[in-house]
Amino acid sequence: MKSLQLSIAMLLITISTFSQNSKTEEPKKKHWYETFSIRGYSQMRYNRLLETNPLLKNDQGDRSIGENGGFMIRRMRLIFSGNVGEHVYIYFQPDLASSLSSSINNIHFAQIRDAYFDVGIDKKNEFRIRIGQSKVPFGFENMQSSQNRLPLDRNDALNSAVSNERDLGVNFYWAPDNVRKLYAALVADGLKGSGDYGVFGIGAYNGQTANKNEANNTPHLVARLSYPVQIKNQIIEASIQGYTGKTVVLDTNKGVKYLKDLNYKDDRMAASFILYPKPFGIQAEYNVGVGPEFNKVTDSIENQRLKGGYATFSYKTNIGKQVLIPFYRVQYYKGGKKFEIDARSYNITENEIGIEWQPNKNFELVANYTLSARRFEDYKKQNNMQKGNLLRLQAQVNF
Repeated sequence: MKSLQLSIAMLLITISTFSQNSKTEEPKKKHWYETFSIRGYSQMRYNRLLETNPLLKNDQGDRSIGENGGFMIRRMRLIFSGNVGEHVYIYFQPDLASSLSSSINNIHFAQIRDAYFDVGIDKKNEFRIRIGQSKVPFGFENMQSSQNRLPLDRNDALNSAVSNERDLGVNFYWAPDNVRKLYAALVADGLKGSGDYGVFGIGAYNGQTANKNEANNTPHLVARLSYPVQIKNQIIEASIQGYTGKTVVLDTNKGVKYLKDLNYKDDRMAASFILYPKPFGIQAEYNVGVGPEFNKVTDSIENQRLKGGYATFSYKTNIGKQVLIPFYRVQYYKGGKKFEIDARSYNITENEIGIEWQPNKNFELVANYTLSARRFEDYKKQNNMQKGNLLRLQAQVNF
């Protein structure tokens, strides 16, 4: 009898111990702030080496190019992101080194770049709605982070569609789970990916570009279709995209002629082709459309046709743990820039040859030699054709 009682007691102790161990082995549910990440990057530039024409400028890109340019903090970004729930993801990115205008000597203003949240519709979040200020899904290089891009500035042809690449609005994105993982890997593996903007995207946005209010009660509409395909060791991605709307030209010179309500048609279509650098890479895009542009013959801002694109060729090679990526880009653009004064008229041809060196994942150095011919004209600045060459240097820290 005592033996039976002892056996029962031992069994109860074993069950109790097993139960306690089972409880301690259960994974602890994380709070939302424990899944949050903070990262960022900073870029320092100098553009005046081997400069042949100090009057050559690029207001859309790096405003320290040319006369009175010097050392410049091009970007100082902090990125806060994470899942605050099973189907809600938030992303906030300020830039602490923004310049308001090329005509203002004050620099290093803090300004919001991204401020949005994604709401997943299905269990795997393959269907998402993005709400807030984010990149407009138009063009591969527009959506590619400046942290990953090889040339120091975005091409004029597609970037003239959306200044700072962003606007306030709502977008719907869809991509299968395996494709979403591939998009993440293309960035993580250093293959200069654009990030996850879906296989299909469609949205509506204000149309006056980032950090500006709507000006005509007429939202722009945008749509994009893109798909990456893996063929043996190579990955190819092709895209088509387009948007339509009306934009308001807000900055004009006294004396220029314009439509009474300053509302101009703003329509574009573009095609993209990407061969990811494994090791040889090609990145090419071209767009056509209609938008506001200054006409010096009539001294007027008029709707005119625009066209242009670029092609970037690169070769990624590893030397031990270091990475070298030589590259060459050619670009062309003929059309207006709706966000510049008088929707300034441009005719651009530019060649760039450079190399990116990554001694480790936290530091990058880029040398970029540029051969440029830029005609940029508005009501006050007519017959303005500037040609020149310059060597540009950028140091980037990733953290």
